[in-house]
Amino acid sequence: MKAYVFPGQGSQFVGMGKELYDQGGESKAMFDKANEILGFSITDIMFSGTDEQLKETKVTQPAIFLHSVISAKSLGADFQPKMVAGHSLGEFSALVAAGAMSFEDGLKLVSARAMAMQKACEAVKSTMAAILGLEDEIVEKVCQEIDGVVVAANYNCPGQLVISGAIPAVEEACAKLTEAGAKRAIMLPVGGAFHSPLMEPAREELAAAIAGTEIKSPICPIYQNVTASAVTDSEEIKKNLIAQLTAPVRWTQTMHKMLADGATSVTEVGPGKVLQGLFKKVDRGLEVFSA
Repeated sequence: MKAYVFPGQGSQFVGMGKELYDQGGESKAMFDKANEILGFSITDIMFSGTDEQLKETKVTQPAIFLHSVISAKSLGADFQPKMVAGHSLGEFSALVAAGAMSFEDGLKLVSARAMAMQKACEAVKSTMAAILGLEDEIVEKVCQEIDGVVVAANYNCPGQLVISGAIPAVEEACAKLTEAGAKRAIMLPVGGAFHSPLMEPAREELAAAIAGTEIKSPICPIYQNVTASAVTDSEEIKKNLIAQLTAPVRWTQTMHKMLADGATSVTEVGPGKVLQGLFKKVDRGLEVFSA
C-alpha cells in the first residue's frame, strides 16, 4: 500500500523548485499564481535568494508547501496514494495533494499560519531543543516537573523528541534531561516555541481562517499530527488542523499506525529526505522514495 508523506519546516534549500518551474506548463502557472496570492516574488527567494531570506518563517512555510504540492501535481496519474500524512506544516501540503483543499486556499492558510506564528514568536522569547537517546516518558516527566512553559512538541522517531517552550525552561529541561541520561540535548536554531501553549495567539488567529475555508473529504485517509490516526471526515480534519499549532506532532505514533494499517512503501514529496530517514529508523526494510 502506497503512502505519501510531506515534509515540514527545516527542509528548505536555495534553488528549491527551480526544476519544477523550468518544466513550464501547470507547474510554472502554479508558482506564478503563488507570487500573485502572496503579494511578493517567493520564486525569486526560492530559486536564487539567500539562506537567511529563505529561513524567514513567512517565506519558509509557503516555499516548502509550494515545492511539495507542485511536486505531487507533477506526478500526474502516478500520484495514487492510499494514505497520506505531513509533518507539521506538511499536513497542509498533504491535504491539498489529497484533494481536501484547493491549492489557493491551502497557500492562503499556510501564509496566514506563518504570519501568525511569526507574531507569536516575537511576543515571547522562546525556542525548541532536540533530545536524543531518551524514552519519551522520561522526557515528558522532566518537562512536567519544570516551573515554566516547556512541553514535548515533536515525537520524531523512537529516541528523538523535540521539546518546546520559553527559553529558560527549555535550557533547564536540557540540563536535567542530560543528567537523566540523554545522549544529546541540542538547542535548535528556530524562532520560537512551535507546538507549545505559547502558540495559542497564533492558534486563535488561524482558527478563524480554517473555519472559513472549504475542506472536503480527501481521496484517501490522512493521518493527522494531533491524533496520529486515519481521518477522512472534513469537520474532524478542520478541528485537528486548528489544534495542531499548540498540540504535539505525533510523528512516531503516525509512522507506527501507517505501517500497522498496511503501508508497504513511503514516498516523500517535497524538499529533503528527513521523513524517509525517520521511517527507516522504525522499519529498516521499508521501501522509501523521493518525489
